[in-house]
Amino acid sequence: MSYDLAVWDGERPLDNHQAGSVYDELYERYLEPEDGGMPPAPRIVAYVEALVEQYPDDVDRGAVWASSPVIDEASGPIVYLLMSYGKAEEVSQYAASLARDLGLVCFDPQGECLRP
Repeated sequence: MSYDLAVWDGERPLDNHQAGSVYDELYERYLEPEDGGMPPAPRIVAYVEALVEQYPDDVDRGAVWASSPVIDEASGPIVYLLMSYGKAEEVSQYAASLARDLGLVCFDPQGECLRP
């Protein structure tokens, strides 16, 4: 079981409804293709690098990340973060704060809301 967040490069949506629509479009366009999508955008790479500097990719999988390496969950302007449930509160707070600091959008697809 995991807690998921989506982080993307783009203008911050006006509200949760608009964010959900943007998320759906980005997910379908960049994360669903069977060919693996496209290389992550530079700002997403920088975000993931900073994120895994604080919370390294797990060698044994499952301690922090439900899917690693984290960069493999990135395509174009979006990364989909799958956090182990036991660390989700701590890691998601840091992930959302880092996204804000870097001018990226952070969205909780389960709660269908922007973070923070």
